[in-house]
Amino acid sequence: MLDQTPPALWAPTPSPAAPRKLCTDCGLSRTKAAAKCGQACQFIQPDYPKMEAQVHGRARDPGRGDEQFFGPYRRMYRAALHAPKRGAQWTGLTTRLAQKLLEDGAVDAVLGMGPDPEDSWRPRPVIITDPAEMAHLRGMRMGYAPLLSLLEPAAKIGLRRLAIIGIPCQVYALRAMEAELGFERLYVIGTPCSDNTTTENFHQFLARLSPRPEDITYLEFRADYHVELRFTDGSRRDIPFLKLPLSDLPNDFFPMTCRTCVDYTNTLADITVGYMAGEGDQWLIVRNARGQEILDRLGDEVRLETPGSAGKRAGSVKGFAENTARAAGGLPLRKMPDWARGIVGWLMPRIGPKGLEFARARVEMKAVETVLHLRRAHPKRMRAMIPDHVWRLAEPYGLTPKPGERSED
Repeated sequence: MLDQTPPALWAPTPSPAAPRKLCTDCGLSRTKAAAKCGQACQFIQPDYPKMEAQVHGRARDPGRGDEQFFGPYRRMYRAALHAPKRGAQWTGLTTRLAQKLLEDGAVDAVLGMGPDPEDSWRPRPVIITDPAEMAHLRGMRMGYAPLLSLLEPAAKIGLRRLAIIGIPCQVYALRAMEAELGFERLYVIGTPCSDNTTTENFHQFLARLSPRPEDITYLEFRADYHVELRFTDGSRRDIPFLKLPLSDLPNDFFPMTCRTCVDYTNTLADITVGYMAGEGDQWLIVRNARGQEILDRLGDEVRLETPGSAGKRAGSVKGFAENTARAAGGLPLRKMPDWARGIVGWLMPRIGPKGLEFARARVEMKAVETVLHLRRAHPKRMRAMIPDHVWRLAEPYGLTPKPGERSED
């Protein structure tokens, strides 16, 4: 029984964050367990084999399917709700999974990100106990958000069974602390993540995409090599990746934490919901029995198909590695001539990697990026921060550990 009746939607004000280096403000430093950041942080000394075994019963097996790239899993799907939810980023699958847990009484509350009342792009951690309020969590946010700061107020009012929607750095810290938190049951719905930035930086990015950034209501990076924008007047615009002004962004637009993230696919979630291998739908990775339970609750509401795969990733990843090496060395990025952008932009959706091959490419790119940026900015932290599976992913592109860079050295 709950100690008190919780509000349907509650956004407790988090405590101030303790100062940390290489921090994405998962929220742990805002709790009484702030001293545990050194043990729980993904960016200090992650132990993925141990954590994967703790959560899934075994570590990833490089010889089993695509686990070398995506972590332990039971099944993967291309998925979509038959009846898309209004205001959702895709069809609303992520929030619907959590909503069904609430409807079925499997959890007391859902912890996730809603919009800040003064800025719809700014994430605000919220606790939801009424399934009808789950629509509040639909859509994209950009910025740092202390999700784990919600754990203490949730426990204080007697919430014992939680569903948590989080990104990898939040989920790693949650799993590291899970046994000490005292909750009866946790369901973890993970979303992939590679690059985050401040909400202020994101507004600057929107201003580079449109002369009326204040009217943009939706932004999505799609697996067809385009970014989709939607506006308040109902209009839409697609921008090829190659025409995005990424090379014009300041060097610190993406923090070093995001440029050195080793867990794009949120491997410690029970179920991961993303876009990379979805080919226009969503990509669903069921990782363990609890993840299967979450999915099974939707029944016929969700359409499930086998993910496709086409094209070859090696050329794309190699080009990315070369450009990243230049950036990590302080050299300017190579810019494609304007006359060529349209041609290559037309070709990429047709001959570039698709489906699972696109997802493999993005994971390898993140591995390459991690090695190159840490080697430049924090070489002494490489042996603690880079797991073996990341070295295996980077090796085909000529990146192997130098003396002292690997944990076993």
